Amino acid sequence: MSVSFAAQLNSVLAALILLTAFGLLAQRRIYGLLHLFAWQGVFLSISTAVVGYVAGQQHLYISSILTLAIKVIVLPYILHILIIRLQIHKEVETVINIPTTMLIGIALVIFSYHLTSPIRELSTLVTRSTISVALATVMLGLLMMITRKHAVTQIIGFLAMENGLFFAATSATYGMPLVVELGVALDILIAAFIFGIFFFHIRTTFESLDVEQMARLKEED
Repeated sequence: MSVSFAAQLNSVLAALILLTAFGLLAQRRIYGLLHLFAWQGVFLSISTAVVGYVAGQQHLYISSILTLAIKVIVLPYILHILIIRLQIHKEVETVINIPTTMLIGIALVIFSYHLTSPIRELSTLVTRSTISVALATVMLGLLMMITRKHAVTQIIGFLAMENGLFFAATSATYGMPLVVELGVALDILIAAFIFGIFFFHIRTTFESLDVEQMARLKEED
């Protein structure tokens, strides 16, 4: 595989990661969100392996396998079990309607490209063209957290934002040290279990995971 072909492949994978980020914003079904999040993990894992090949960084292959295992298999499985146990079947409501959210997302992508243009010009890395996509993915994940009413979908937005941060680290510096990546992976797993415990307690106390309803109950108190 030539360096130029690997760079083009990485750009295609970056576009797919950004596409799944927009898909998360547009999707209202909870299982659809899980599938899109898993696909985003697949694209991120392949991209990490491609960068590892181009840069000659062996630890990125381990990061790719970890990403595939945790973000494509383990986390979606944990969230799937939570959805079943919490009996979440209805469509997830949003604070802002989908078309407006998508327009805001497009504006964030344009802002990301404008903000990272000096970095792209100065960088000599093969992955310099994907830095703006990584920043846009982070912002779209944050936007999803803000615009969703349901606690579970906000967590998916948080995990999608973390995907963007990992992608940004890979694009900007060819990845973090392996020890740091292992620590982050462990933290994400622990956070997923803690979120699950909190969700069960919240559901038992408030009989709902709708953030708006919980805020309304707090105001009444």
